Formats: sequence, structure tokens, C-alpha cells
Amino acid sequence: MAFYHTLGKIPHKRHTVFKSESGSLYYEQLFGTEGFTGKSSLLYHIHRPTQISKFLDTKDLTPEIAVDKNIHPVKLKGFNLPEKEDFLESKTTLFVNSGTEIGMTLPKQSMEHYFYKNADADEIYFIHYGEGHLDTLFGRLDFKKGDYIVIPRGTIYQFHFLTEKNKILFIESTSPVEFPRRYVNEFGQLLENAPFCERDLRVPTYMAPINQKGEFVIKIKKEKMLHSVVYQYHPFDVVGWDGYHFPYIFSIYDFEPITGRVHQPPPVHQTFQTKDFVVCSFVPRMYDYHPDAIPAPYNHSNIDSEELLYYVDGDFMSRNDIGEGQMTLHPGGIPHGPHPGAMERSIGKKETNELAVMIDTFKPLKITKAAVSIEDKSYVTSWLE
Repeated sequence: MAFYHTLGKIPHKRHTVFKSESGSLYYEQLFGTEGFTGKSSLLYHIHRPTQISKFLDTKDLTPEIAVDKNIHPVKLKGFNLPEKEDFLESKTTLFVNSGTEIGMTLPKQSMEHYFYKNADADEIYFIHYGEGHLDTLFGRLDFKKGDYIVIPRGTIYQFHFLTEKNKILFIESTSPVEFPRRYVNEFGQLLENAPFCERDLRVPTYMAPINQKGEFVIKIKKEKMLHSVVYQYHPFDVVGWDGYHFPYIFSIYDFEPITGRVHQPPPVHQTFQTKDFVVCSFVPRMYDYHPDAIPAPYNHSNIDSEELLYYVDGDFMSRNDIGEGQMTLHPGGIPHGPHPGAMERSIGKKETNELAVMIDTFKPLKITKAAVSIEDKSYVTSWLE
């Protein structure tokens, strides 16, 4: 789904003379994907956005793989990762494949001394704990607990936190992040039966352009390398823009669950899709209302996908001994289902207060060394009676 938005000052026609009150020309920049055919926006800068002063250090971000070909269930205690001062230093990849990186960041400080751009992937940040604002080329987004922040690749941004306790799940995708196509009509509008609508989305608000000369470090991720590039002018010198390609926020608390008389399959929880994975939101909801319904999920086999669950809050009814910030991976090729006793406990229950994010990838996930360091090894045998 794509929708139009505009902020600030723009000329009447594209690619035409556009001047400031002093008579200086503004500089147009097309920001988009797939050459000149995909979603795009046009931004207007006070200065040319191409003025590189110098290149600094380069760092290899390639995750260290501990398990390349995995078939055993995995449980991680995400909050056991060390908190770090810097956002990027804290960003830790736990699972990876050719189209996806999934991990956590637990930063204490804002990005005060640099800007960041991911030129490899679209990004989804799920704010488990934390509050603040994200400043971008397109304007400001205020975020809080429960927000999905969707950032298109190539966006320059800075996180500014109002809190020290910041715990964030991240997902990177080499293909665009979209809403499920079955929720959208032929005109691009979200359907009446979709679990959310356009008014649930929060888009950037206007920030006055920053007309400042100096040395501005933009850390750019490209081909899993982090390059530090110094530009001569502040990157947020945008006086206005319009188009269909920009970051936005959707809160998990605005997801309206789809329920039925008997247990509904996981796709009813779907929130985002890419070519390589889907993201689902499990939220508080009424249970199935058939008199003989079993609300707990039935055992099922993931033959063509990997199921990764990130637990946010509440009581996740299909699992025993699960806490917030934990992750479970159920790989393709073997069946999985409720823990012993979970099915029986669910019978007769009227509602659930669980809150979780599920990521189903269509290619096997590799497990990093960082993930192994926080793994609960007992999870593999936790279904034994």
C-alpha cells in the first residue's frame, strides 16, 4: 500500500525552478527504489545533498554465525544482552539469512554525534521499552512503547531518547516492507475488513530546515559494511517534500484482532509483509466462542518457513515459562505446538492478554554467536512429558 503525503514548501511542478525568498535555488532530490519506477518522494534541499568532505573509518558488520544449518528449537533471553551507551554499538544481530536480519538494540544514549543510513535494507524497529523522537530527512516521528517504526532504506535519521531504559527489536529486509496485499483494494486503500486503517498510521511532522555548514558524520550501512562519511552541510536542510515513500509508525495497540468460533490460523495476525518474511501482531483478544473450542493453537509443521516469536507482555497461553524480551525460534522441517498442559488450560477460557511479535521467514535462519550467548538450552526438551 502506498499513500501520498507532503510537508513544507514545494514548487507547483516537478523538476522546475524553485527559489528561496533571497533568490537562491533549492536542490531537488528524488528518493525512491527500483530505479525510477518504484515508490518515491521528491525532497528540496537548501544545499546540494552530494557534498562529501571526506571518508573516515569503515567497520565490518557481518554477523558471526554459530549455527549455519539449524533444526532445533531455540529460546533466547533478549534482555540478557548487554546495555550499551551507543545505539549502533548496541545493535546486535541474533538471526540472519540472505534477505533478513533480526536482533535487538538496548542503547542508553541518543544519536547526538552522527546520523545513520541503512542502504542495504528497509528497517522495522519495535519499541518494547523507550520513548522519544526519530528525526529524519522527512521530519519528526514521536515514538513510544508498542510502536512499529518502519524506515525505508536510504533514509537518514537520528534516534533521540527521552529514556535510559530502551529495549528495541529490529528487523531488516532487503525487499520493501509492505502491508499484506489481501488487506488492500485495487486502488491502494485498506479494506473495511483489514485489522487497521490509514488513520492508525502516524506520518512525519514538519521540522524547520537546518541550514548549517560544518562536518556532519553519516554512518552508512552498505553490503554489511559501516562507512563513516563526512558531509559539508547538515542533512536535514529539507524545506519541503512530497510523495509516497517515507517513514511511518503503526502501534501494535491499534491492531484489531480477527477472531472466530474456532481457532484462527496465524495469518489473521499479519501486519507487514516482504518477499522474505511476514510480521504478525498477537494482541489481547476474545477467545474462540464455539462451545467446544480449543483456544490454544493446534500442533503444526513449518515446512516452508521458520517461526520466530518475540514476547512483549502478558501471559502467552501456548507456552510455559516465557517472559518479556524472550524469543523462540521454531525451524522449518519439524512440528511444533503448545507446551504440555497449555492446550488443557486454554479450554473454557474467554480471553487472552498476550502481546507478542511473530516473524515468519521463508528461508532458514542462521543463528549468530551473540544469540548462542543468551540461549536457554533447556528449551529443546521442554515438550517432554
